[in-house]
Amino acid sequence: MDFTLSEDQELIVESFRDLMEKENWEPYFLECDEKHEYPLRWVKELCDLGFDRIMLPEEHGGLGLEQPLVTLMAIYEVLGRYGAPTYLLYQLPGFGTILREGTQEQIDAVMKYVGTGEQIWNSACTEPGAGSDVGGLTTTYQRRNGKIYLNGTKTFITSSKGVKYLVIMCRDADNPDTISEFFVDMSKPGISLSPLPKLGLRMDSCCEVYLDDVELEEKDLFGKEGNGFMRGVSDFNFERWLVGASDYGMALSAFEDSARHAWQRVAFGKPIARFQLNTLKFADMSIKLDCMKNMLYEAAYHADNNNGEVDPGAAAACKYFCANAAFSVVDNAMQIMGGIAVASEHRINRIWRDLRVDRISGGTDEMMILTAGKFAIKPYRP
Repeated sequence: MDFTLSEDQELIVESFRDLMEKENWEPYFLECDEKHEYPLRWVKELCDLGFDRIMLPEEHGGLGLEQPLVTLMAIYEVLGRYGAPTYLLYQLPGFGTILREGTQEQIDAVMKYVGTGEQIWNSACTEPGAGSDVGGLTTTYQRRNGKIYLNGTKTFITSSKGVKYLVIMCRDADNPDTISEFFVDMSKPGISLSPLPKLGLRMDSCCEVYLDDVELEEKDLFGKEGNGFMRGVSDFNFERWLVGASDYGMALSAFEDSARHAWQRVAFGKPIARFQLNTLKFADMSIKLDCMKNMLYEAAYHADNNNGEVDPGAAAACKYFCANAAFSVVDNAMQIMGGIAVASEHRINRIWRDLRVDRISGGTDEMMILTAGKFAIKPYRP
């Protein structure tokens, strides 16, 4: 397929390339990674260029692009190429959920932060005993004396330390078959956080979220009561595609770093790029990168021609393949670079740690295989 960008798209992508080239961002990323801090200065500059308005409708300040997802893919590619921690950006293009499901009050609460670069909202589904099995939720809501009270524990909740709002999935204590979601202000009494240490993705917080009789009102219901599970499922597809896009960009960065190094590093009288075992690694990396790029752009193209809806099978396939292929690419790049990648502050060290998490978060490899396989054979069912 031809994924040639239009002139307008090229100009948009070029603006992000200019941003990444105007300074060496790696020391800033390294500092944020070591301190486990969100790189607000960098994200704010992305938003100044309109990153968080790519997927917004024009009536909400969006850019009015004909192919927003393909454009987003091209931006992820160029940002990743410069080693940027694009995993931080998953929520910024995801305002469609708020516009579709939120009340006007909830929409206004989120939209006022557009352009700030700040972390605004995220979903909270996972619990200590309910990860991939969302049906195992034990967090509950109960109506008492004209109010609604949340009780339970959420775990591995990304961005929970930084966001202003969490959309929390829970079940009705008096009608356990009903699963709903609530739009929760994180400053409310009864909410406490316990940060969790992580191998990678350190520039974003990850916490256990404890809910102790958190008092809400009917207006805090997010979407229709009883639709919490289906709402979450519909948004997983976009998130899974985004994970694949992020993984591809970071893998591309590692590949290019290792290729430059291989021509500069001389051993036994010649550049290590000329050794056959390294040639095999570069061939394998290049093939994986081409496959990732094509499947991601193709999924984006089809979504742009289907009201922005990413196909569930394609989303699962993108996440599964890209998470594994990208990690393989970066691991090979680390092998080629040797001690520089392992015992120094080189960005491949950071990227390697970040990518390993993506085979678990946002849907495990095993769940992606089940979904991708189901949709692959579905057309042939008698």
